[in-house]
Amino acid sequence: MNTLIAISGLGVFCLIAEIFNLRKLLVPVTILGLLAILGLTISEFNVPQAYYNNMIVVDKFSVAFSSLFIVLTIFLVALSGDFYKDHPTKISDFIAIKIFLLAGAVAMVSFGNLSMFFLGIEVLSISLYILAASRRLDVKSNEAGMKYFLLGSFASGIILFGICLIYGATGYFDIAEIKDLSSGAGIPIWFPIGITLMVIGMLFKIAAAPFHFWAPDVYEGAPSMTTATMSTLAKVVAMAALYKLVSGMTESLTPTFEMVIVVVSILSMTVGNIMALRQNNVKRMLAFSGISHAGFMLMAILCLSTAASTLLYYTAAYALSGIASFAVIIYVTRNKDNEDITNFNGLGKTHPLLAAVLTASLLSMAGIPIFAGFFAKFMLFSQTIKAGFLVVVIAGVINSIISIGYYFKLILAMYTKEAAEEQQAVPFVYYFVAVVAILLNILMGLYPSFITNLLS
Repeated sequence: MNTLIAISGLGVFCLIAEIFNLRKLLVPVTILGLLAILGLTISEFNVPQAYYNNMIVVDKFSVAFSSLFIVLTIFLVALSGDFYKDHPTKISDFIAIKIFLLAGAVAMVSFGNLSMFFLGIEVLSISLYILAASRRLDVKSNEAGMKYFLLGSFASGIILFGICLIYGATGYFDIAEIKDLSSGAGIPIWFPIGITLMVIGMLFKIAAAPFHFWAPDVYEGAPSMTTATMSTLAKVVAMAALYKLVSGMTESLTPTFEMVIVVVSILSMTVGNIMALRQNNVKRMLAFSGISHAGFMLMAILCLSTAASTLLYYTAAYALSGIASFAVIIYVTRNKDNEDITNFNGLGKTHPLLAAVLTASLLSMAGIPIFAGFFAKFMLFSQTIKAGFLVVVIAGVINSIISIGYYFKLILAMYTKEAAEEQQAVPFVYYFVAVVAILLNILMGLYPSFITNLLS
């Protein structure tokens, strides 16, 4: 609760910072504020508490994921200083929206009540709608914002309808009470229907197939900074919230529900990777890559009682790789009218450090040692096999091999082709964010127990 209050206060400060002419100090002050909030959050790790009649529940799960979200937001805010410096809208607006987005993210993993869950998801979603359409004179950005808003609103409506059915079946919004009633006899039929509707809405939020059709167009049309936010922070928030939602309201999955998750997981991995092979636009490629990773993350739902720490590790590895890669992508494409792979030709010669970071992040996403992405997939596969879903792991291994094809398409462009034009000097912030993010990823790969032991 203290974390939510502090984040909201920081967001209000960002809104009024322009009044006091703090434009130049806004980014460093916000980062310092987030670091302080990170310390406040970590201090609550071993102090489980519930606030406002169980509306907010602070436990190891919420603290660990909230800390991850804060770290990701620090990276995104750091990149925002350069990205929005020439934008006609004041930078304080964009920073404030990102901070309020973080507040929604923290609420989505700290809820003990379905009303708080819905408030969190709406705060996060509305922030993303605004950011996606933030380039008012860009037709692609307008299209991305409108498409995301319309489809996201339908998904939110489906989630809300599911919450209504669950309330009608149980008489409670509190997930602890719902879980107790769900294991008893005589639960009405609209209870599983309500859970199904909520899961469908959340599958849209994580862009899992067949609810993924919005992602490639929105990722491509939205400003690159917004795409980075959706691809990393928003995706891992939605996945963590889905895991908590399912584990918080049911003792165990029914065979029918397990089969649905198996099909969606395999379909997401396969569709995402096959379609990514066909892409020449880097943002669309990473959109389909994100769809495939959503399929991998869904394996955690199949191991519901044991996969919390593995999900934390996987989401952290994936998000850090995404932040590192987007730090490079944003720099390379910031003065271009497209994000085609040809823009990265010869990057290994003109900016070898940026090329090395992008290569490392792509290898981590592909699941190559020594990066955290490899160990994340290994742990997820191991737990899924123990849970008895060998077919999902076989599909995951095959899709990991397929993914190497499109990741190496970008890597080969950087190292085997000549640059079309000389790149300009790189602002320090891009180096800093890219290098720090990938170093954290490598450290996670070398010392995985540091993360996996947090929730054990």
